[in-house]
Amino acid sequence: MLDVLFVIPNSSKKIYQGLSGTYSAIEPPTWALLLSSAVLSKNFSCEILDCDALRIDEEDALKEIEIRKAKLICFVLYGQQPNQGTFLMIGATSLAEKIKQNFPKQKIGFIGSHVSALPREVLKDSFVDFVFINEGVYALIELLKTNLEDNLSKVRGIGYKDADKNLILNKPSLLVSQGDMQHDLPGYAWHLLPKKNKILDLYKAHYWHTYFTDEDRTPFAAVYSSLGCKFKCNFCMINILNRTNIDDNSVSSDFNIMRHWDPDFFVNQLEILANYGVKTIRLSDEMFFLNKKIYTQILNKIIERGLKFNMWAYARVDTVREDQLDLFKKAGVNWLALGIEAGNQNVRQNIDKGRFRDINIRDVVKLIQSYDINVLGNYIFGFPEEKIENMQDTLDLAMELRTEHANFYPCQALPGSPLYLQAKKDNWDLPNSYEEYAFFSYESKPLRTKYCTSAEVLKFRDEAWQKYFTNENYLKFIENKFGKINSDNIRNLSKIKLKRKILGQ
Repeated sequence: MLDVLFVIPNSSKKIYQGLSGTYSAIEPPTWALLLSSAVLSKNFSCEILDCDALRIDEEDALKEIEIRKAKLICFVLYGQQPNQGTFLMIGATSLAEKIKQNFPKQKIGFIGSHVSALPREVLKDSFVDFVFINEGVYALIELLKTNLEDNLSKVRGIGYKDADKNLILNKPSLLVSQGDMQHDLPGYAWHLLPKKNKILDLYKAHYWHTYFTDEDRTPFAAVYSSLGCKFKCNFCMINILNRTNIDDNSVSSDFNIMRHWDPDFFVNQLEILANYGVKTIRLSDEMFFLNKKIYTQILNKIIERGLKFNMWAYARVDTVREDQLDLFKKAGVNWLALGIEAGNQNVRQNIDKGRFRDINIRDVVKLIQSYDINVLGNYIFGFPEEKIENMQDTLDLAMELRTEHANFYPCQALPGSPLYLQAKKDNWDLPNSYEEYAFFSYESKPLRTKYCTSAEVLKFRDEAWQKYFTNENYLKFIENKFGKINSDNIRNLSKIKLKRKILGQ
């Protein structure tokens, strides 16, 4: 019997609506690949069933699960964005419930960011046998050493139900330490991914990453050179994966640590991808453009080995260094994603982006673009203190900066974030379903502000997106830079309108 089957649910249609076909990315399940490599190194057997990449429905997923006959089914719930673990609960809970109905004795575990944020809530579902309280590397391995029935109290880092159906949360297991990264998270089990003809050919990059064309969108890979983030943004829950306690009042900002793989080890992983024919890569680190000692080694080694990629990475406007931009470009980092978030400096400081320094965002964007590196601006509408005019400030800044691409998000108090804890304490109206947390879903219900309703926030966000991507100055800019086909593709994208229940659509 297979020791563990890692399952990635197919939630794309409910998360992305009409964008789920041509325009949304299909990312390889990075954490499932890391966990697979970890358990394989301890001589356990595993496979990956990626329902999202295969685009299979629940009926076909059940057939695959019956064939695999796994001791443990582990739903691995991460996504294209750091905070997407909550959204993936949509497909995971639905499929897990059907697995239990069809195979009542099958043991099922959930691992991911939402699970770490609300382990007790997730464990309440009758179809969930185990939850993992942080990244789960050691907890999973220790659990697999048992028969999944006895001595569970000795397995740190899990939650389970005892014989009387009481919910039990054990103390969290340790995180993989800096010194053990290469040993205990020894790379990616790429060979376990589904494929048509070659490895990673079912995965495709974000549309903008390949300049708004389908060329080179596949094969595609996403990899980490580091885990975690040192900053404490109050809307972000990614560091909840680092949690080392089970205090219900703990939030992601309590666990703001980073760990890095050795640069040589990481570039070796990139070389494996190059040998698979991969050209398009996302550097998924929460903040790649941060630690000069680390990223300069990585980028120089990419250049020295003659690896040719089209990559994108995250940066903050206050960590970008002009003396490093030429190195980024030469190594193949053609996009930098900037967390601009809000147009008003006071709002940016209030969201506690690690004491965001007062810096001229306009100068930073122009500087990056002067090195022929494209900019993706990330913006959020509807922070608690915002009025309509504050959101308008953000849109005005986005229109003025006219970056090559922009993401517009409605603010959500995602479980695990400081904003979520604040919302609970203040008795704000929070979503009642996983669909309501999803930014692009029909059910989406963002956080209200002190001055605006949820519907007003969402309406502003959707109209802002249309204004940006149908603006003729922006489209001409894209045409001049990338070509008419590329700008026409954006025009076609803008014809897809998201429907919103809260707006009566």
